[in-house]
Amino acid sequence: MIVLDLVVVALGLGAVWAAASARIIKQYERGLIFRFGRVLEAVRGPGLTLIVPAVDRLRKVNMQIVTMPVPAQDGITRDNVTVKVDAVVYFNVVDPVRAIVNVQDYLFAVSQVAQTSLRSMIGKSDLDDLLSNREKLNQGLELMIDSPALVWGIHIDRVEIKDVALPDSMKRSMSRQAEAERERRARVITADGELQASQKLAQAAATMADTPTALQLRLLETVVEVAAEKNSTLVLPFPVELLRFLERHPTTEAKPEAAATEVPAGAEATAAVESPTERAIGGDAGAIESPAAAGMPNGQHV
Repeated sequence: MIVLDLVVVALGLGAVWAAASARIIKQYERGLIFRFGRVLEAVRGPGLTLIVPAVDRLRKVNMQIVTMPVPAQDGITRDNVTVKVDAVVYFNVVDPVRAIVNVQDYLFAVSQVAQTSLRSMIGKSDLDDLLSNREKLNQGLELMIDSPALVWGIHIDRVEIKDVALPDSMKRSMSRQAEAERERRARVITADGELQASQKLAQAAATMADTPTALQLRLLETVVEVAAEKNSTLVLPFPVELLRFLERHPTTEAKPEAAATEVPAGAEATAAVESPTERAIGGDAGAIESPAAAGMPNGQHV
């Protein structure tokens, strides 16, 4: 009977000891055993593990990747522009012993290093780099944070700059600069188009000068294009070459006629030249008599 009681007591003590010493470690965690304040080298893996009650103390360490936002930091860039930049850091624990023993709070330590590194990166960079060359800045920021974090058993997976806040005056200046740049490009494109058009027109003019028929065909095409519209008036251009031809030939023919004709002395040139209208009026005046004169006797005339 006494033996049975001892067995029951032993089983009870064993159950209590097992309940006090049994610990469960999750899949994404690792366990560190501190025995009398000294950490054991062996790291406990996931599953059920046993410790010595009142002697050992289990410390669990999360091995998952931690997403830590970095608060927005005010800084002045290398080209003297005030900006506010925030970022996000992704890291995880690779050595649980160093993460617990070498640093008091590795989460707070990584946060402070990330903030100071971000401020340093802002001061070393230009505004254009912060806006357009973020990949290079992310890599540099990752190296700056990863150097002290390796001593703590932390691996920096990646660092990303989220937002760059600019002053309102700088935003207006950048918008004016972008507008001026777009206007400059538009003017350059227009000027380039005019240059190419002038070159093509010069080539076309040279070709038409060599072949006058091409100019006449172009004139006819223009007339057809104008006539295609619903216009009541049609304007035909008069060739300048024809005017020059008419001006040159009458002067050469008038010189022999002027040499062969002699005007009598004392006679006026206006008297010798009589227009067809004046001749018609004179002949009609001599042939027509008034009715009153025709009725007078003896052929008297008034």
